[in-house]
Amino acid sequence: MKIATWNVNSVRTRITHVCEWLQTNPDVDLLCLQETKVIDSDFPHAPFLELGCQTYIYGQKSYNGVALISRSPLENIQTGFSAILGEIADPSLDEQKRLITAKLGDVQVVNMYVPNGSEVGSEKYEYKLRWLKLLREYLQALLAQNAHVLICGDFNVAIADIDIYDPKGRENKVMATDIERETLDTVLSLGFKDVFRKFEKDGGYYSWWDYRSGGFARNRGWRIDYHFLTEALYDRATACAIDVEPRKQTQPSDHTPVIVTI
Repeated sequence: MKIATWNVNSVRTRITHVCEWLQTNPDVDLLCLQETKVIDSDFPHAPFLELGCQTYIYGQKSYNGVALISRSPLENIQTGFSAILGEIADPSLDEQKRLITAKLGDVQVVNMYVPNGSEVGSEKYEYKLRWLKLLREYLQALLAQNAHVLICGDFNVAIADIDIYDPKGRENKVMATDIERETLDTVLSLGFKDVFRKFEKDGGYYSWWDYRSGGFARNRGWRIDYHFLTEALYDRATACAIDVEPRKQTQPSDHTPVIVTI
């Protein structure tokens, strides 16, 4: 199976891009979208249904939002932390629509949009760290149900210096501070591996480029969109690639798809 992740930075704005990409990549079984930026009642289902796809959504107005676009029906669809954890100590961590999970075959796929954090030391930064800590609890509970778990999405953390075009001073930059990396690493220590690095050891591969200063043209990017797989799935993975073509389009998302083959 092939599973892709893509922060589309507004699904309604990029609907043509997304549908064209699905048509160009008919072997992708599941597309996980982030930053859909639309309430559920306004989600553009029709173009996906015309392509024979099923849609599973969890959105809010103007911000955040995640969706699953699947060639076949999915099972065990659940949204938010509380769907797995029940009542959580800090309900504010479930107010933003950032997390959806479903089962495709024997694989439990978790599609997420991790908070950006805005600025180091800000309230949003602290919210991000709390969100990641709760994510660990969530995944621990999920792993108790299924050993075949794939987590993907926009993690808003570059996990290593090789994932940043210029890591100089990164320790003071949101998405690359030591505490963000350490907090995410605690999540991954549950048994998740970065499958892209199974196939590509070199730097220069990114999934996000700033719109400003010719970021994409100069390949001044960051790799912050990932597929992390539990060991059993990691061993089954046969490929993982970043597709830069959508980033070349007119008015593209600032992110581009990442596809794993299992």
